[in-house]
Amino acid sequence: MGVTKILGALALTATLGVMASSGAEAQQTQSRLYDVTKSKKVRVCQFPLYYSISFRNPKTGEIEGIDADLAKEFAKELDAKLEIVESSFGSFIADLQAGKCEIGMFGVGATMKRGQAVEFSKPYLLTNLYAVTRKDSKVKKWEDIDQKGIKAAVSLGSYMEPFMKGYVKNAEVVSVAPPNTREAELVAGRVDVIITDFPTAIKVTDEFDWATYILPNEKLAITPYAYVVPQGDQIWLNYVNLFVDTIKLDGRLLKYAKKHKLDPIVAP
Repeated sequence: MGVTKILGALALTATLGVMASSGAEAQQTQSRLYDVTKSKKVRVCQFPLYYSISFRNPKTGEIEGIDADLAKEFAKELDAKLEIVESSFGSFIADLQAGKCEIGMFGVGATMKRGQAVEFSKPYLLTNLYAVTRKDSKVKKWEDIDQKGIKAAVSLGSYMEPFMKGYVKNAEVVSVAPPNTREAELVAGRVDVIITDFPTAIKVTDEFDWATYILPNEKLAITPYAYVVPQGDQIWLNYVNLFVDTIKLDGRLLKYAKKHKLDPIVAP
């Protein structure tokens, strides 16, 4: 290759490099972080039927739980007004992609399948499966669940749903969609057991004297809970991760976890 061609190739490479760099910088200057700090409003998707995480108190109408408290802390850090957007495990991905909220904060399990459509922050809780049933139920231990005639309820769109459908061989898995709840199905006797996580198991057994929870012999479907954001906004994800790191270090995560009896499952 002649000198002229070499110089031309180098010039083209340099030009492409500058263009790529400029494109990356342009992309990085567009972020939800800038939109939120400019508008002074942050929209947070929450599922208002999630005990200990984001549950609407029927007496006050207020959403209570660890993520109700931490969403307020998040808005405070941004110096923004908090706006709660009701969502669910079956719709939060579509809600984020449609721009209905900037972030989901309601104990979303960070799974590989969900990671194909959204991005997750660093984890703040870590849990596995529990079963909740009535004290007078024929289900006395975990092994009693996978029997013919047993109906096990899961929330539609939760990570428990695909796990249980692949796990059980004899029992029937019943997917419950909002506004119905697993707990109401159990109370009505339409299911024998509900499959849930630590937050709901603790809350239900604390509030209802008829309820008891059952642990499997081994931890099943160990799942990190994280905050969830749309794909393609690294600046926003970095800020959310910084928030998670900060509340771990300054004690706010543990403070609100203890308030809602979730301190045993705080992520390291």
